[in-house]
Amino acid sequence: MEADWSETARLTLPGPSPNAPSTPITAFAFDTVQELLWTGNEYGRVTSFYGAELQKYTSFRGHASSTSRSVPGNAPVKQFLFCDKGVISVSPRSVHCASRKGLTQWHLALPDMLDLRCMSFTGRGTDEIVVGGCQPNLYRISIEKGTVLETLSPTKPVLYTMMRRSGPYICAASHDGSIHLLDSKTLAVVHKWNVYAGAINDMDARGDYLLTCGWAQHQYRGLGLERLVRVYDLKNLKPAAPVAFQQGAAFVRMHPKLSSTCIVTSQSGAIHSIDVQNPDVPSMRYAPTFDAQLTGLELMPSGKGFAMTDTNCQVVLWGSQTNMQFTEYSRPTEFADTQLASKQLDWRSEVPLNLIGMPYYREALLSGWPNSLVHEVGAPPVKLDPAVHATLRKTDYGMVGANPRTLRRYQAEDTRASLNSPGSLAPPKFLSEKPRDENGAPDGERRLSEDIGKTLNSLAINGVSDPLAYYRPVEIKYSKFGIDDFDFRYYNKTRYSGLETHIVNSYANPLLQLYRFSNVTRNIALQHAARVCLNDNCLVCELGFLVDMLEKAQGQNCQATNLLKVLGKQRGAVPLGILEDHPTNMPLTAMIQTLNRFMLHKLEESFKLAAGSPVAIQAAFAMKGSSFIKCNTCHYLQEAKDQAWYSHDLVYPPKPAKNLPRSTTPPFTRLLQDSIHRQEQQRGWCMRCQGYKAITSRRAIYGTPDVLMINAAIQTPDARHLWATKNFLPREVGTINANGQVYCYDGQDLQWHLSKRPHAITIYELVGLVAEVAAGESQRSHLVSLVNVAIGEPEPAQSPNWHLVNDFLVRPIPEDEALHFDARWRLPSVIMYQAKSKSHILDDSWKRELDTSVLYRSVPQPSLSENYRFRSLAQSDPLPSSDTHCAIDAEFVRLLREEIDMGADGSRTITRPARSGLARVSVLRRDGQEQELPFIDDYIAIDEPVDDYLTQWSGLQPGDLTPGTSRFALVSLKEVYKKLWVLLNLGCKFIGHGLSSDFRTINIHVPESQVIDTQHLFSLGERTQRKLSLRFLAWLLLQEDIQQNGLSGHDSIEDARTALKLWRRYVQYVSEGSLEDVKDDIWRNGRRTEFKVPSNGARKWPETPKNSAPNTPLQHPASVARISTPSRSDVGSPLK
Repeated sequence: MEADWSETARLTLPGPSPNAPSTPITAFAFDTVQELLWTGNEYGRVTSFYGAELQKYTSFRGHASSTSRSVPGNAPVKQFLFCDKGVISVSPRSVHCASRKGLTQWHLALPDMLDLRCMSFTGRGTDEIVVGGCQPNLYRISIEKGTVLETLSPTKPVLYTMMRRSGPYICAASHDGSIHLLDSKTLAVVHKWNVYAGAINDMDARGDYLLTCGWAQHQYRGLGLERLVRVYDLKNLKPAAPVAFQQGAAFVRMHPKLSSTCIVTSQSGAIHSIDVQNPDVPSMRYAPTFDAQLTGLELMPSGKGFAMTDTNCQVVLWGSQTNMQFTEYSRPTEFADTQLASKQLDWRSEVPLNLIGMPYYREALLSGWPNSLVHEVGAPPVKLDPAVHATLRKTDYGMVGANPRTLRRYQAEDTRASLNSPGSLAPPKFLSEKPRDENGAPDGERRLSEDIGKTLNSLAINGVSDPLAYYRPVEIKYSKFGIDDFDFRYYNKTRYSGLETHIVNSYANPLLQLYRFSNVTRNIALQHAARVCLNDNCLVCELGFLVDMLEKAQGQNCQATNLLKVLGKQRGAVPLGILEDHPTNMPLTAMIQTLNRFMLHKLEESFKLAAGSPVAIQAAFAMKGSSFIKCNTCHYLQEAKDQAWYSHDLVYPPKPAKNLPRSTTPPFTRLLQDSIHRQEQQRGWCMRCQGYKAITSRRAIYGTPDVLMINAAIQTPDARHLWATKNFLPREVGTINANGQVYCYDGQDLQWHLSKRPHAITIYELVGLVAEVAAGESQRSHLVSLVNVAIGEPEPAQSPNWHLVNDFLVRPIPEDEALHFDARWRLPSVIMYQAKSKSHILDDSWKRELDTSVLYRSVPQPSLSENYRFRSLAQSDPLPSSDTHCAIDAEFVRLLREEIDMGADGSRTITRPARSGLARVSVLRRDGQEQELPFIDDYIAIDEPVDDYLTQWSGLQPGDLTPGTSRFALVSLKEVYKKLWVLLNLGCKFIGHGLSSDFRTINIHVPESQVIDTQHLFSLGERTQRKLSLRFLAWLLLQEDIQQNGLSGHDSIEDARTALKLWRRYVQYVSEGSLEDVKDDIWRNGRRTEFKVPSNGARKWPETPKNSAPNTPLQHPASVARISTPSRSDVGSPLK
């Protein structure tokens, strides 16, 4: 506190209305980035003042008070926090965020917010806050989204009145006079001090100190302000020497610039500036209070003054008259634009229009330019060939190099054509637009758009097809019928399934396809997924589920939604920049290489967590050895450390000096050998020299894996041209591991070692690679995978069978094309080799070792109706098998809305579909005494924001899927998924209505032979493309009215039971030969009612179709065995 500090301004806070009296100031604070002082009153109104003159800036109501303005309000503002979005304020029943101009950013008011008092930023900086008060719950709130991320309900609730953050702790004062230190990341209580007999009046924390003022027991006169300022050392978590303050310490603030200095005031106006490390010589001043008492103290972030409030509803500013500044480096404050007085214009119809005039201008208007001045802008210059650019040398006047004479003299080029997107594939027609044959199904052999090869012929230039066309990004188009109307078979006529885009982190699709075609990876993932694994975020399990889905799909499109969601939850993924929802400037090829390293380490971590030992996965992927570190000064060799390396970044030879002859092109195996041992020079600590010295690290290898994962790590022009060398990447590589060294051979050297066999040699063959495709300068690069699918087949093939996998575009390509690289547009990113001895080995023993214990872990849910019955499977029950039929239905919630582009003509184009999350799954028995009784009825916990619970259809309310607040017994998504996956692989057949969309959202592929979909069984064929609703079929065929309560939503058990009854009725119609008559009746009644169930007032049951039997049909086992859902391939719609 400087000697010239004194009162500079005094302001009375305005009342809630122009004629109302002033109101007490319940909270105030200085803005951290602008010259603003913020205040709040008991009616929830927030007012800000600008500069040392306290000029009124903004005023808005942040919190609603339910009382009239003639009585005190019940929504006092308790505290302010500041972030980039604006100012955050808290009152007892709500949290409000507004911009500094007063516009609301978000507002939170929950029913269980009863008495909020305080808030603080958490360990995530200014992205997240924690809010608490004199109530049981704490709330973790996202500032960016304005949503509650987590509700914390401690077993022993603590009522907090103040919070201050310092370093890793949040200091929270409780109502009983104690202070809790909370971990700023986990919000767990780390330490506790019992400070006062009464309440804590004020506290502040900064650096290593926590200072408090409070009410203590005084002899003869009860509780009073203690004449000490308590000091606590946050570094050592122990009390320090207190600071005396004879007038009774009421408020305290740490100085923002002086780490050990604080300002202490009393209620009567005494002000002391005290150094807690030397409290004997305080600087003392006195502020006149004019018969009032001080109610608060706040220091400016610059340390050049402070403000106080009193019981007269006034705020008093103290500081230097000549050097008053709220913040050290303040941003400019935006004020409203000055309104210019507009000229009054006479708009009467008899007034000439030219009297209104034009705006003032000094130059000719664009509309007045003559046509002679309009001309075409010059074309961009010709791009220099990268091969030529690499040979140029810098000079004072530019870059100079030899003319390669590759172009003709005076040759002209159309450089504008390169700005367009050449050779992009035209999307196919929607399935609903295709011609239909006599059966009403699209003709797959005679489609208008033909196949992709014919489309490419239209892209031919001078008779040569554009080689980039297959490799460019492919996009899914959405019609009014959704994704089921998109023709995926246009892009893939093979039996190898592709992966869809429009999913967060789908750039990883090529790497996942590479893993899928490795026998070793496939076997480990499936064996692990079939066993017991309680890790909800296990990447090995998710990889096993994905591999199984791709194998069962047999060419139909799939998606890696669940795996990519688990990838986003892995610890350490965000700092590496490998998640698309946390964008960085990292190139795409660097992202996929970083992801490859990260995935392999996380696969080991997940495998070890379940299996207890990483031996199996290390044998598959890890190069095991020791790392030696040697000091270059004293040659001290430190103790070797055993390590495992899962991927290898290629090390390229350095560029030779200008005066040396150019060396020959090194073979790939030489680069691989150097990369495996990787000798590096760096600075490190030497134990003998006791200092940082230049050290050399090298590797000794004692074991090679079954799979070699190599990152190409191409960063220089020389490396790019090296890969452009013909036959640079060998089909086979041989390795010899001897005396800690790995020797790599290919070509003739490999053949010689195989013929002589002087050492044990391991042969690796190329499985495939992930390649980066540079489509053009105006387009972002793209990743594709090129794989030799013959290696993953159970029987050896006569020749390699290479395929291009470009997301959901899959097509065979020649081996020469797959292994040809071009420095201009296609280079490898990740390369996979696999031991030749492991090829063609598909271990399906996991199907006999399935962990069926997960089926017995279902629990009954709280009864929502009097008819609710449930019994889970017991160990004594027969295990489900291929003869088992189960009725299934699922409910979903919407996690993210669809993204729509609006055209200039008003047309709507869906660019990204809505994203849904699985919320409930019910599975019912078909036969026996307990037929139609559910044995799975699980609600899934969702740990991400829910955009819409879709209560009208799902029957779920906000909070039903939130752990800790839900009325249901929640389980993880993985547990529910594994139950369905186990039933699928046991051979169970699933009965339901509209199962294709359900299975797609669940992200599981069920073969057509195991799906009985009543939506397709009662399809009307060529009469209409309409998909009949379950409610309409139940009303018409079963005389049942389901889904009556539109407010509480659908019941998945009721829907599954109804689908089961419809299937039984279908079996009856087939056995009686009356199915076509029933469909005719459905068509007639549907047209009469518009395929909807009539309203209650007009409801009339239709006549039972002729030849129909009673409600309980006879059982026909022979017919049941042959009944299945009609093939989806007939209508071109993929099954997900």
